[in-house]
Amino acid sequence: MTLVLVTGSTGYVGSRLVPTLLDRGHRVRTTTSSPDREQPWWSDRTETVVMDALDADDVHAACAGVDAIVYLIHGMGGEDFAETDRRAATHFADAIRAHGIDRVVYLSGMVPDVPDAELSEHITSRRDVERILTDTPATVVALRAAVLIGSGSTSFEIARQVSERLPVHTIPTWMDSEVQPIAVVDALEALVGALDYEGPSRHFDIGGPDRMRYGALLDAFTAHAGLERPQVQVPLLPTALVGTLVAGLTDVPRPTVEALVESLHHDMVAADDAFVAALLPEGHETVGIEEAFARALAERTAPPEEADPMGPLPQDPKWADGGDSDERPLLARAVDAARSVLPGTADRP
Repeated sequence: MTLVLVTGSTGYVGSRLVPTLLDRGHRVRTTTSSPDREQPWWSDRTETVVMDALDADDVHAACAGVDAIVYLIHGMGGEDFAETDRRAATHFADAIRAHGIDRVVYLSGMVPDVPDAELSEHITSRRDVERILTDTPATVVALRAAVLIGSGSTSFEIARQVSERLPVHTIPTWMDSEVQPIAVVDALEALVGALDYEGPSRHFDIGGPDRMRYGALLDAFTAHAGLERPQVQVPLLPTALVGTLVAGLTDVPRPTVEALVESLHHDMVAADDAFVAALLPEGHETVGIEEAFARALAERTAPPEEADPMGPLPQDPKWADGGDSDERPLLARAVDAARSVLPGTADRP
């Protein structure tokens, strides 16, 4: 049996991937930086090691004896997140060489077809990590995704909370780019399939069967949620203001929201669908947006080991499943957010 090291195993994708790998017959080693924290529901089936990705010795110890690594470490904001991402990837690259690890699977972000100077720092960081990991003897398979659909997914929770809390969708004209979302269950299948991919190191764009403007994606969500939200397109809204306002109106961490908003300046669609034949099981049909939203919005009625990964699970962050961490009125939250980015407003009552 293959021993797979899953980093970021308690995150949204990782917490769903680990039981999938176990059910497919893999042995799994996970990492934690907080051993005293309550462990996931599947933790008694895995080997867990304490690791700080910025500590080279910790990384080398975590990688010892594994056959493959699924790399799910992502910085999502803050002043030095890109440098932190590079340092962590460099430690892993050194460990991959030292331990002769054959396979690395990295969940990355979609890279739009634009000049490098136009890429967001978020996307640039993801591509830098790809390059660091690929510059090793291992076969490295990078899966580039745009919007993941599923309860608890950052992109999904932003769309849900904005739609539920605001009576109107106000969309900057620059944000209404084309996106190609993918259901998390399809992303999981691609990650598992990448462990057995036969070929040279490469990246795959992974997306579902539907491509649409971001505004249409919000419309699709509101239709499934039983909401009526008219849309108004607004020109000339600064990216920083939009990111901060959306963060202020949702419970998703602000740096994460701002990084994702910045990436919506460009179309985020797959260049091709090569991953379907190369990575997915024969006969597997990717989930369309209608089914994806319906499953993501369904209440969990089964224990986690039997639950649909598209729905809520115990390991999801506290701001998932609609969020509830900030009880201030929306207007107050919006004003506070605007004050942080608009000149001359910080000291006004």
